[in-house]
Amino acid sequence: MSRTDSIKPEEISEILLSELQDIKLSSKYEEVGTVLQVGDGVVQIYGLDHAESQEVLMFDNGTKAVIMNLEEDYVSAILLGPTDLVEEGDTVHRTKRTPCIAVSEKMLGRVINSFGEPIDGHGPIEGESVMMPVERKAPGVIFRQPVKEPLQTGLIAIDSMIPIGRGQRELIIGDRQTGKTAIAIDTIINQRYGFEHGDPVYCIYVAIGQKASTVASIVETLRQKGALEYTVVVTAGAADSAAMQYFAPFSGAAIGEYFRDTGRHALVVYDDLSKQAVAYREVSLLLRRPSGREAYPGDIFYLHSRLLERAAKLIDQQELIVHMNDLPESLKGKVKGGGSLTALPIIETQAGDVAAYIPTNVISITDGQIFLDTNLFNQGNRPAINVGISVSRVGGNAQIPAMKKVAGSAKINQAQYSELESFSRFSGDLDPVTARTLDTGRKNTKLMVQPQYSPYKVGEQIALLYCSMHSLMSNIKITQVPAFINKMLERLAGTEAIASLQKGLITDEIGKSIETIAADVTAELSK
Repeated sequence: MSRTDSIKPEEISEILLSELQDIKLSSKYEEVGTVLQVGDGVVQIYGLDHAESQEVLMFDNGTKAVIMNLEEDYVSAILLGPTDLVEEGDTVHRTKRTPCIAVSEKMLGRVINSFGEPIDGHGPIEGESVMMPVERKAPGVIFRQPVKEPLQTGLIAIDSMIPIGRGQRELIIGDRQTGKTAIAIDTIINQRYGFEHGDPVYCIYVAIGQKASTVASIVETLRQKGALEYTVVVTAGAADSAAMQYFAPFSGAAIGEYFRDTGRHALVVYDDLSKQAVAYREVSLLLRRPSGREAYPGDIFYLHSRLLERAAKLIDQQELIVHMNDLPESLKGKVKGGGSLTALPIIETQAGDVAAYIPTNVISITDGQIFLDTNLFNQGNRPAINVGISVSRVGGNAQIPAMKKVAGSAKINQAQYSELESFSRFSGDLDPVTARTLDTGRKNTKLMVQPQYSPYKVGEQIALLYCSMHSLMSNIKITQVPAFINKMLERLAGTEAIASLQKGLITDEIGKSIETIAADVTAELSK
């Protein structure tokens, strides 16, 4: 009997079956590319035929890049790390995802870079995190509600004449060294009261292209004032690449959206978008995109409009908000209505030229602007707000009832005073009515002057504005106004009147008690 005759068919089938069971049929397909050219933070890659715009790429050494241009034969990407770590011929892998940032509650009180990595030396950010896309579509109209809840800045000039609401975009614009950052930091510090009383506004301060020493100084100020525990500082400094400065505001918006979409209130400060525009211009020119006015690329308006449009006040209807457009997968099941994201973009002008390209772009995108004047700043009127061309397009909707009542005519009175003062310079003798109007205007202007990083509570503001609107300072000298303010606030502290004003309630009895205290203070100062 031959050997072949002894092999049984069932044995063959068992052997084949055992062999086939061990075969792994899932083949792994990965699209890889090769670096053609690299330099100045831009890399050209061949072989990624199916790559998508804004996709993150990964190099073998861990360096990342983001695709910006899709050419016919290659893709151009901006590096998110040092250029010297990438060489011609290096292998590049697709990740099939867009830039994301891991957002966590533990981020509060930390200083991070554009991609959420801590840079304050306090170790890694722990706790449960949620992946938020850096670039994201703004909520549609159906998911928004009108801005009607005030965001108190603590600055009497702003809260009375240029009120900001939760969900608004209010531009802070002015030349360098006019106190733009100070207004934003004061606003962050002023959220301390709400944080302590169960109505927190979580703050994100985005520093773009600033010196590391300046950012360190701001962080220390926030720490001393007790504001760092509800604030995240995102920084892409002057030493960082243009790509990091370009992405920093989008990362700040993503962190703010996390709080907004989970039913809370957030404030994001972009300091400043002029430097982001310069960084984007640098990136665009290196990518060889055609340049337009002032050498900025054609989509520079879209850069700022898509960023600022993400600020919104969301509707309270839970059954609708769960269907919000472009909701990240990581937030599904966690989203809540009623949250808001307020944006305070800062723009630096050159010699007060608000008609330049970037300033006019951002003015047209935002819901109003606070214009800071160099001359007012040098005169000691700080915050140096030019009331004439500053505006809030939300207005009285973003004020509590008591503030609306006492501050209703404040802006027009100040504008009339400014006009009258300019004419009075050419006049010798003034009639009593004009002299009284000018005296009241000067005292009101002095009342608006505030020390840096010393915001007033809204109740204190209403009490001082009541004194201003009812001419309760007419018997004191203009130099005595700061002393009048201090003594008024000392006497009012802890009273029922200030507690009612803080809630937005003002009655005739409260008015009489303010008048009585003001009369006592005036008498004391007149001795």
